Amino acid sequence: MYTLPTLHIKKNISRIAVLTSGGDAPGMNAAIRAVVRTALSYSIETLGIYRGYSGLIEGDIHPLTSASVENIIQRGGTLLRSDRCLEFKHKSVRQRAYDTLVSHSVEALVVIGGDGSLTGAHLLGRETGLPVIGIPGTIDNDICLTDDTIGFDTAVNTALNAIDRIRDTADSHGRVFLVEVMGRDSGHIASEVGIAGGADYVVLPDSEIHQAQAQAIIQQSVKAKSQQPDTQEQSQYDKSQIIIVAEGSSPGRTQSLAQHLIEQGQEPRMCILGHIQRGGSPTGHDRVLASSLGSFAVKYLLSGHQNHMVGVNKGAILAVPLAGLLKESPSEKELQTFEPLWDLLK
Repeated sequence: MYTLPTLHIKKNISRIAVLTSGGDAPGMNAAIRAVVRTALSYSIETLGIYRGYSGLIEGDIHPLTSASVENIIQRGGTLLRSDRCLEFKHKSVRQRAYDTLVSHSVEALVVIGGDGSLTGAHLLGRETGLPVIGIPGTIDNDICLTDDTIGFDTAVNTALNAIDRIRDTADSHGRVFLVEVMGRDSGHIASEVGIAGGADYVVLPDSEIHQAQAQAIIQQSVKAKSQQPDTQEQSQYDKSQIIIVAEGSSPGRTQSLAQHLIEQGQEPRMCILGHIQRGGSPTGHDRVLASSLGSFAVKYLLSGHQNHMVGVNKGAILAVPLAGLLKESPSEKELQTFEPLWDLLK
């Protein structure tokens, strides 16, 4: 369980809105549920914005009640649905979104999503003064200043389950399997799955796919085959290999490595897990994480702060300025300003 701060109510809020944006992540529904029910416990009305920023611009906004979020904590995806709204990059569009919120008497906004979605939330809050709170929801776990993001644990376990099954076939046929996992520019899924799945190699996003890597894999395979096995069963295991490949920002990395292996006389098999990692029931870890962050997003708004993201650091719930997410490597001095909530409220 997380270390939770004790917050003091400093602001009266009558109505808030919540949306999910960008790629869906298992646990988003748990976060929505926590936002709605925590808000209701303080007699705050909650509006759900459907289809992310696109729905906000178009006014696709509807009330959420306790019954609206009943029986969703175990579901993958997002009740509010999601979208990637490139229009939101324009200031004029963000102003339209703000006008829509004002017309619905919304006094604060909770945004659940990844780095792009939270950047949009930051810009909206900075430009209009609307109190905004971000909740990190992405399987990539690539948001700085938080140790964990909603959906990452589920994605890792989903990929791991698939790899355990792939290994059965790899061992049975003595083959090399290339398993591509998601994560975009982040190698967190690939790293954790590689370690937990006992992979022979992990190709991270910042690694170039070239002939030398294929040669190293072949050399390892040849070495394994040249060893005298104790049993025929062990011989088959030595010939099989599991190679985890992070998808990276450019498509075709796994296919490129496969081609290099073919040129070296191998017969690799490719398994691109793709969007299977986004779906499915969230793990217990993601449900607790999402519920904690969703609840404290509301309490954080009531504490009188805005334009922050609620995250986790060393097992404690904390708040960091959304502006900090725009920098890949904040300075040590800047990091010192991202204090836990209970320090901010002393």
